[in-house]
Amino acid sequence: MPRRPTTNPTAQRDALLLQIAERHLFLETLDTRNTDSLDFHEHAVWAVRSALEAAFEAGRRAGPAKTQP
Repeated sequence: MPRRPTTNPTAQRDALLLQIAERHLFLETLDTRNTDSLDFHEHAVWAVRSALEAAFEAGRRAGPAKTQP
């Protein structure tokens, strides 16, 4: 099911994190399900690296963080 674009920055971030988790770590959700077999996973280091690189690149593309004075 396609995800709808949203203007809520937190929702956008969460959707992007889930997309990275699905694509690189093959996780269905990032929600806590309170079951060890569903909440704990083993991943190859190259998959973790790939996910971190994707997250870093997404942050780089988003531009500098806006800071308040």
